[in-house]
Amino acid sequence: MDEILLKKIEVLINSSDVFLFMKGTPQDPQCGFSSKVVDILHQLGVTFSSFDVFSDEEIRQGVKEYAHWPTYPQLYLHGQLIGGCDLVVEMSESGELKELLKKI
Repeated sequence: MDEILLKKIEVLINSSDVFLFMKGTPQDPQCGFSSKVVDILHQLGVTFSSFDVFSDEEIRQGVKEYAHWPTYPQLYLHGQLIGGCDLVVEMSESGELKELLKKI
């Protein structure tokens, strides 16, 4: 991955304590998995920033490589990858996500 793309991705991830790479926007998710993660974050009352991976193919492919995670959505907390939809759902159901988010 080139240095410029790496920097762009890191700037996005670090622009907010909670950051979501997703398909679509929080107001208009373009896949069920992205919608589910947005719903969970809203239910927990979390303020987050997001990036629509459909808006930039270079970032879309680059984030997969950066995170070593092949799918979207991808949720980051304090710059660290939490996971995709399945992990976020699991962590939400167990209460672990709520505990992590309290530290923001």
